[in-house]
Formats: sequence, structure tokens, C-alpha cells
Amino acid sequence: MEVVVLGAGVIGLSTAYYLHAAGHQVSVIERHTQTAMETSYANGGQLSYSYVSPLAGPGVLEKIPGWLCSSHAPMQFRPACDLDQWRWCLAFVRACTRQQNAQSTQQLLQLSFLSRSLMHQLVRDEPALRFDYVRSGKLVLHRDAAAYRAALELLALQKTLGCEQQALDVDACLKLEPALKGIAAQLAGGIFTASEETGDCYRFCLGLEHLLRRRGVEFQCGTQVDALRDCGTGLVEISCGARTLRPQQIVIALGCASTALLKPLGIRLPVYPLRGYSLTLATTPASIAPAVSITDSARKVVYARLGNNLRVAGMADLGTASAEHNQTRLMSLQREAQRVFPDAGDYSAAAHWTGLRPATPQGKPILGPTRYRNLWLNVGQGALGFTLATGSARLLSDWISGKPGAIDRTLFCLPH
Repeated sequence: MEVVVLGAGVIGLSTAYYLHAAGHQVSVIERHTQTAMETSYANGGQLSYSYVSPLAGPGVLEKIPGWLCSSHAPMQFRPACDLDQWRWCLAFVRACTRQQNAQSTQQLLQLSFLSRSLMHQLVRDEPALRFDYVRSGKLVLHRDAAAYRAALELLALQKTLGCEQQALDVDACLKLEPALKGIAAQLAGGIFTASEETGDCYRFCLGLEHLLRRRGVEFQCGTQVDALRDCGTGLVEISCGARTLRPQQIVIALGCASTALLKPLGIRLPVYPLRGYSLTLATTPASIAPAVSITDSARKVVYARLGNNLRVAGMADLGTASAEHNQTRLMSLQREAQRVFPDAGDYSAAAHWTGLRPATPQGKPILGPTRYRNLWLNVGQGALGFTLATGSARLLSDWISGKPGAIDRTLFCLPH
């Protein structure tokens, strides 16, 4: 079949890869002149298969007043006169229960473990794909004794769901990652997951683009999709300037931009942007930077070694649809990184980035068909886009191809 994928970030490119592998005639449309220029460009770099628990959960709501007041909080909420924002917030509040969080986590783990298997297969099958991929393991740090005890309780549950993790006291954390020595007195312990990985999402995307172009996939970069139009026959067509495209199948993989494009068709996506931040600094042989992937649980900051660079990412702002830099937030992230790893590199020369994560209230992506026979969705992966990309893409490709899914894909359909 002829399939057009809208969006050339990690979700769109992964979808194009598996659709092409399934024998379809694939083309990709991207509004930027290059691929992966938005959310996929400088994300946290962690392939975090065992840590997919949604943001919505018990205990979150009591933190919201602090988020409203502090410019340095891990998450900020700025209320706006936006009906979509308030719909999203209401659904988020409803999802903040222990039962809903546990259910969503179990479902997301199925998808993330599928993604991990597919990533391993992809790396084996495509040796030309180079993206600073390392099975580095991930250490989640806890600064508070109560938080560490809660993590130990969660450890037992995670094991029943297929996660292989171990609890480390402070000395064991320092033995695993000596670069943490400067904050040893602030730590209560950590949870280490040896199976977690890191990689440069942007380089991954460029590698997929190169493979796909060589194999005949057409890329239309610098092409703006103006609208999707109902043909009146249960099908949708694409309007691009003076051109009208009528492919057999269309996949929406536009992240946050998907919502506005689909609304005129009467499709209301529960996707809202969470603005995130990162900085990338070059390391040298003299740098004291972590080799293990690090997540600072209290500060909600992640650290990933990507080749000769250290990627630092964190924070989430709800209430803005702009990816423009917020210098206050970026400098807050930089100061936090300097406190933890002061000798990791030259922070004054760090590259700053801001991006919009397409989040759903329950933290689950939206995959599958719509009421239009030729219109499919692959959106809403939030901060887990890189982690869930291969699994999401393969599930959707199999669905379009009429093949059975590796897991129950109806778990991720558009809610009615």
C-alpha cells in the first residue's frame, strides 16, 4: 500500500522504517527542512525501559501548589484561558490514583519491553546505524530516606512485572559511579537497573533517514501540511499548499502539532505539550562526568553520556505551547547540574535546548485507527518518545498491514 507518514521525528521515522520493512510504499512529509528538529533533537538520551510510570499518580496533586509558586520547581504549571488545557488537567487529576497509575504502568511496561527487544534487533540488523548507543545501566538516586524506602517497596512490585533491579546503599552507588562523590553526603541510596541504555536520539533519527532514503522512501522536507480534509467517503485527503494528496493510508506522527490538525475532523486528541529543557556539554579526558545513566529522583533531572558529550535534561512546564527558550529555567537546570557534576565540562559553553513533549493525561501513547478508514495515529509518547518509538511503530505497522500485534494494541487506542 501507499502510506504517507506525517512527521519526521523519532516516532515518524521509526514508523516509516517498519512500514517499509513490511513492504509498503512509504513517503514522509516534514514541515522543517531537516528531520528531527523538534522534540527528538536534544532529549534526555535515556532509553528507560523499566521506568515508564506516568507522571499522574498518588501524591502528585499535593505538589501542585509548589509548582505554581517556584520558578525552580521540577514542574511548573501556568494556568491559561485554554479549554484544551483544562480538559487535559481534569483528565490528569482523574488519573492520579494508585489503581490507574499501576494499570498504566503495567501496560506501558509491555510496550517498553517490546521496544527494547526491537531496538536490540534493529542495532543487530542495521550495523550502519550509529548513535552513541550504549547499554550503560541506569542509577536512580534518592536523596531522602523516606523516598528511598518507598523505592525499595516499588522494587518488589517492579520485579513481578519483569524488571531486573537492585538496591544500592550510598557506598555501592559511589563504587558504581565515582563521579557522584561530591554529593555523597546528600544521598540515601539508589536503584540500579543494568538493562537500561542510552543513545543520541537525533543521530538515531538521521541514521534512520539515511537508511530509508537509500531504500527508496521519499522525503518531502520543508513541506507544510495545511489541512486534512474529509472526502465524504470515510477517507481523508491531505492538503499541502496547491497540492492535494490522496494516499491509501496516512499516519499522524506530528507530536503536539497533531492536535490542531485533527480537530477540524472532529478528532479530539487528549495531547498537550509539556515543555522540557536540556543542555549538552563536551567532556574531555580530564572531565569527571558519569558513565552510568543517572536520574536524580528528587530533582527530576537525568544525565546521559553520549559519546564525548554529557546530556542533562529535566523540568516540565505545563501551560505553554511555545518551544522558545526560558532562560530562567535553563539556567536553573544548569546550576543543578553544576552542583552534582561540577567538573563534567565547560558549562559556559553548553548548548541549550527547549522542546515540547506531547503528553497524555494517563501517560500512555495513542496508537491505532480512527473513524476514517485511511487515517492512523502514533502520538502522545510524552517524555518516552525515544524509549517507546520502536514498539509503537512496529505495533502500528503490523496493524496497518493486517498482522497480529505482539501485545494487546487496543490498550493504546484513542479513548472514546
